[in-house]
Amino acid sequence: MAAAAPVLRAGLIGLGMMGRHHARVLRSLDDVELVAVADPGGDVHGVAAGLPVEADIASLLKHRLDLCVVAVPTALHEDVGLALASAGVHALIEKPLASDVVGAQRLADAFEAAGLVGAVGHIERYNPSLQTLRAHLEGGELGAIYQVITRRQGPFPNRIADVGVVKDLATHDIDLTAWVTRSAYTSVSARVAYKSGRQHEDLVAAVGQLADGTITNHLVNWLSPMKERVTIVTGERGCYVADTLTADLTLFRNASIPSEWDQIARFRGVSEGDMIRYAIPKPEPLRVEHEAFRDAVLGKDSDIVTMRQGLATVAVAEAVLQSATTGTTVAI
Repeated sequence: MAAAAPVLRAGLIGLGMMGRHHARVLRSLDDVELVAVADPGGDVHGVAAGLPVEADIASLLKHRLDLCVVAVPTALHEDVGLALASAGVHALIEKPLASDVVGAQRLADAFEAAGLVGAVGHIERYNPSLQTLRAHLEGGELGAIYQVITRRQGPFPNRIADVGVVKDLATHDIDLTAWVTRSAYTSVSARVAYKSGRQHEDLVAAVGQLADGTITNHLVNWLSPMKERVTIVTGERGCYVADTLTADLTLFRNASIPSEWDQIARFRGVSEGDMIRYAIPKPEPLRVEHEAFRDAVLGKDSDIVTMRQGLATVAVAEAVLQSATTGTTVAI
């Protein structure tokens, strides 16, 4: 009879909007037991459901954790993460990894030095539409990739107080773009705006270039009453449109049949071909992210977002802000 898989003792610090979802998923995972939670403001949303509620990371660590999910404000990621690394606890830290490159570097170094699994909660990588898109790109179905466009807009989330739209939202797009193309950013040029009376930017328009020559364009804001999460990848054979709100993926192919209407053919350049909307399984991205983290802790092959990758995303985000401040293109 096979031995039972070890049950990992899990903790959660940060009981806000994301913390509530993390607690729900942690409770549903095989081989994981959520044993305690923590938040200096207490359990105002009733996440604990009878579990011990601690005030800080030091108290949470007394529960002999194997792993911990960190869903505190970005400004606290570094201190909490370093405490976990020092205690020998594997961690999944919500994105962005840290407030700045220096903090992200310290976290990546600390977890690597301790031989621990350090993951970053870039949840868009686990969206079914983007995972399917990446698989199709790897199969060469678009040929050469020319451009990646992302649009991410919606109303202001009152939960965010310590960073602007670049580090809170645009980091999703920076990470997913480098991930789906398998190519790193080499430069960015950006402009930001401050329209809501806060000290942090609430709108950004950024143009970038990847190492393989792909051009990127990211439009992100907290100023729209309409919520939109779209990624468009254009290549020599057509384009993919991924909607991560609905987890839908659509392919628009270049036409293989020439247009007989000469004026239309000349006007459009690339003519319209078949359109395919893929029927794909749609598991919850947060659950898939947690399963990947759990498997990595158990020593299994697993596709997590590493802290080294999270560091690279923070570096691009800082370059975006530097570009907006200086009015120059910033090399990365």
